[in-house]
Amino acid sequence: MKKKDLNYFVSAYKGLLKNGDIQVAYAKLVKYVQKLKTTFSKDLGDIYSFGNVFQGYMDYTYFYLSNDFLRDKKLKLGLVFNHNHVRFEAWLLGQTKDIQKKYWKLLKNTRWINGSEIPQYSISEVILVDNPDFNDLDTLTENIKNKLVSVAEDISTSIQLVD
Repeated sequence: MKKKDLNYFVSAYKGLLKNGDIQVAYAKLVKYVQKLKTTFSKDLGDIYSFGNVFQGYMDYTYFYLSNDFLRDKKLKLGLVFNHNHVRFEAWLLGQTKDIQKKYWKLLKNTRWINGSEIPQYSISEVILVDNPDFNDLDTLTENIKNKLVSVAEDISTSIQLVD
């Protein structure tokens, strides 16, 4: 079997771009994540601080949120739209790799750690909404917000118990 070279991938990329659907989908998804950040900042700004939206490399679009408890532990949460799986996730992150390793080990025997290897970018990754319905953004937004707050509270409780 012949190895696929860059020309093959560029040709496939060109084909996907040709009809314009992928550009529209990507732009609308990024815009929705930006809207989530704005909505959450308004609704949860008394509890959490929020960072900017990062678009990633067509793999993840995300923003960070934190509160005093997480900040004191040098941790933060990421609300992540995973483009490859088309779902929303909450990631627990450390300020450094050492902090991530420390909390991964501390949380290893909790429900927050799934597997024997630390994830590439995070301590823990939790699916908030799989197969989101983008035709009802108000309901989707409330669902993501409620699940994110619940996960944040539960993770904080777990950290308090093991730290």
